[in-house]
Amino acid sequence: MNNTNYYDVTKWSVGDPYKDIGEVINSIIADIKSKQSDSNINEGGKPGAVIYLPPADYHLKTQVVIDISFLKIVGSGHGFTSSSIRYNVPKDQWSDLHELWPGGSRVLVDIDPDKNDETKAAAFLVSRDGDPRISSVEFSNFCIDGVHFVDDGTGEQNPENTYVNGKTGIYVASAQDSFRISGMGFVYLEHGITIYHADALTIHNNFIAECGNCIELRGWGQASKVTDNLMGAGFKGYSIYAQNFAQLLITANNIFPRGKSTIEFEGVTRSLVSNNILHAFYPGMVILNKNSSENLISSNHFLHDREPWIPMQMHDNGLEDSYGLLSINGNNNSVIGNHFSEIMDKNFLKPLNVVPTIMHLMSGAHNYISNNNVVATETSSGSGDSAFNSQVDALLTTGESKVLDVKTVVVEDESKLNTILDSGTDEQVIMDKSQNAFRATPAI
Repeated sequence: MNNTNYYDVTKWSVGDPYKDIGEVINSIIADIKSKQSDSNINEGGKPGAVIYLPPADYHLKTQVVIDISFLKIVGSGHGFTSSSIRYNVPKDQWSDLHELWPGGSRVLVDIDPDKNDETKAAAFLVSRDGDPRISSVEFSNFCIDGVHFVDDGTGEQNPENTYVNGKTGIYVASAQDSFRISGMGFVYLEHGITIYHADALTIHNNFIAECGNCIELRGWGQASKVTDNLMGAGFKGYSIYAQNFAQLLITANNIFPRGKSTIEFEGVTRSLVSNNILHAFYPGMVILNKNSSENLISSNHFLHDREPWIPMQMHDNGLEDSYGLLSINGNNNSVIGNHFSEIMDKNFLKPLNVVPTIMHLMSGAHNYISNNNVVATETSSGSGDSAFNSQVDALLTTGESKVLDVKTVVVEDESKLNTILDSGTDEQVIMDKSQNAFRATPAI
């Protein structure tokens, strides 16, 4: 490696990385630009650089602004640990804990948010006008920590449970090509990753949890992937949100509960959601909205049950259980070979005594739903003070249970010419069978 293009933040001459790593990285980027000012030297000229963050705690008081291509910012550990669990442990017990804070190569976001400009509250802002689009910026193997949530005026007893602080980990404001975010940790940020106008984006193998929102793909985009991540948003936000996207691959993610939605599309076309583990405490897990069309949803495991952890049981996303775990507003979507587990205490259905809906076609035509299996059982809803223990106990509870009545598929009158095959018995599928094709799952 050419050492002139490799920078260690702890060995740079400008600023103190432990007090303000933003000042240090901005100074390094300025140095890179000064050394790589010619765009055409021997068919090269601007190879970019690597900025390395050794394991340590680095406060960030100055926003990092990235306006060069081929830059990699890399650490030596994503450093995630649950801040939410610790903040809900009484302070007099903190001295007994092995560690209190996230670790690894950890950036602590100390920027004050600006309510009028969300870009100013981002730890890392990527922004560049002109041609070509900024390309091949990479973030790898370090932790971005928002440190604290704040009182949002809703009466939440513990402000650390609000998922609100106005802070963003990575904000990409410009159209870009071939960005990579991998091996990262994001915690206690209101927005983990916000990206506009993505092309050939990779978000892979990250740990994004206890954030108000995890991944937001805004504006428009194409040909990108969100794969192999562990993530889960708060009750006010998205775990994965995409807007006006085509050919988006979402696969092999394990998405934790509590987000107001698990995967939400608006105007997304010709994309694939497959082989994901999806767990939610609220209906509206996967939402295809605003004419999202020609998408394939296949081989996913959906689990809907009740929040078992006492500090969070007061919250929900405002949707009723008739909304559906999967809802579709769009045309020519395929929903094939998914498993749905609806494991609920009838006393906590919303509204009381409602028959829950699993798949809901709200509008559109020519959607194809086939060979989906629904397991719906009643369970006694447990609670606990330990987030880990109560969650695991709930997940491992199986065995003989009373069957819970559900509507496996509901097709509204606004949605016609759909095909529903082997995804519910005649009694479980609710639709106008003169306007849609139907083959029932045989009843035993």
